[in-house]
Amino acid sequence: MKVTDIEIPYEKDRSRRYRLFEILPGVISWSILILPFILSLFIPQLVIFMIITYILLWFVKSMGLLIRSFQGLKKLEDSKKLDWRAMTADLQNGTVAETTVAPEWHQENLARVGNIKPDDVYNAIIIAAYNETREILEPTIQSVLASDYDMKKVILVLAYEGRDGAKSEEAVLQLAHEYGSKFAHTVTAKHPLTENEVRGKGGNITFAARKLEEYLKSAKIDPINVIVTTLDSDNRPHPKYLAALTYLYVVCPDPLYASFQPVPIFTNNIWDVPAPMRVIATGNSFWNIVLSMRPHMIRNFSSHAQGMQALIETDYWSVRTIVEDGHQFWRTYFRFDGKHEVYPIYLPIYQDAVFSSSYIKTLKMQFVQLRRWAYGASDIAYVVDKGFFTKNKVPKGDLIMKIARLAEGHISWATAPLILAFAGYVPLLVNPKDFSSNQLPIIAGRIQTIAMFGILATLYMSLKTLPPKPEHYKRHRTIFMILQWVYLPFTTVIYNSMSALVSQTRLMFGKYLDKFDVTDKAVMTSDKKTII
Repeated sequence: MKVTDIEIPYEKDRSRRYRLFEILPGVISWSILILPFILSLFIPQLVIFMIITYILLWFVKSMGLLIRSFQGLKKLEDSKKLDWRAMTADLQNGTVAETTVAPEWHQENLARVGNIKPDDVYNAIIIAAYNETREILEPTIQSVLASDYDMKKVILVLAYEGRDGAKSEEAVLQLAHEYGSKFAHTVTAKHPLTENEVRGKGGNITFAARKLEEYLKSAKIDPINVIVTTLDSDNRPHPKYLAALTYLYVVCPDPLYASFQPVPIFTNNIWDVPAPMRVIATGNSFWNIVLSMRPHMIRNFSSHAQGMQALIETDYWSVRTIVEDGHQFWRTYFRFDGKHEVYPIYLPIYQDAVFSSSYIKTLKMQFVQLRRWAYGASDIAYVVDKGFFTKNKVPKGDLIMKIARLAEGHISWATAPLILAFAGYVPLLVNPKDFSSNQLPIIAGRIQTIAMFGILATLYMSLKTLPPKPEHYKRHRTIFMILQWVYLPFTTVIYNSMSALVSQTRLMFGKYLDKFDVTDKAVMTSDKKTII
């Protein structure tokens, strides 16, 4: 598919058919939530059977997710122990050094090295900023410098906004001056307010990537040898991330058709944020761990990496949507006629949980962040339109499976917590004198009670992934880290379900999110002062 064919149509250019598929996710979600009330009036026994079946299916599914969480956590720990830099040197030399301690698959990967050798590779790190202060940005740059990797093979790109009173410019320029010489090259890119662009991250990092392309041409560096990682201003890659990324880039079958997804873990400030935000952040971290164990489900999310040549051929990220990360998967998928794979990197990118200047503002910002993520439902119409109504060579069987997973994921996001929490009471509410309707809440409650044991396992894993407790917190803070899980039912319903329903309902009525609402990233100092 030509690069001009992979763009999201502007609002004024969206056909009735396109609008139909924008409306469809919300219609399905609301129908699923309303249907039990209607059916309870006429065939309550069917509703009871459906609700019990649904709860049992989710019980089985939750056990599977729990197992995946443990497997993924172990995989992360094992990956942290590998000497990725030594293994990458082996790929360059074509043989395993006597001093290299590596798993069996490392020997097999030597034969997979193609025309690109590790020493040819440059890593470009794009750090996107809007209103972030030096206190937020500097630790991110320092974390890159702390990588177990040759910094003379790393290009730093600081992408900052020049629109809407953005305030990061001074901090960015100071940091570029102080740290720029430590990298192979440093690019600063001030993104101007641009017509026909959504006010969002996509336009910012695309503008910066074009500046990077100019530098690569002047330095005579082949784009196929450059891997680009995009980081938010609070993202801190694991020290072995760059070496592992280089390793995978070199051994993957064709790097032009590949993206790479590390595991976002929201623990940078986990000790500082309010309890509801800790529960949500931990849940999001575990979900990302689970996804890493299901490669067929992985999509670009938050921090991700892709080859510069592939970015050039897809005209970088979309500047027409606020969910440019996940949408980049679909742009690449259609641009290369379905030849696109996302490879997991079993190393964390540590990120901030939502934290603002006040408790109330933090609660609000958390909802805004999840609503933005849930707006990925807008990709359903895009994928259907490009897959079935635009000329392409994408394998239709694969496309249908991907659309089904995409739609099911967003509909379950909106409906599953509400059904699991409240559906057992619907027949009783409509038919209070019916015996089966009275028994349903008891049956559902018992199943849910058994499922609650999964929270104990989640609690164990959450404590295992906690960073060290800051010195300015006393021991009782650890107790709160345990007691916080009482919030889980509330955060799941109020934040997860409602954020998805709001996003899908906005799509139904054409109330598009045309601005990237930047999440506050505050820093708590040792004297417990909050800096945004």
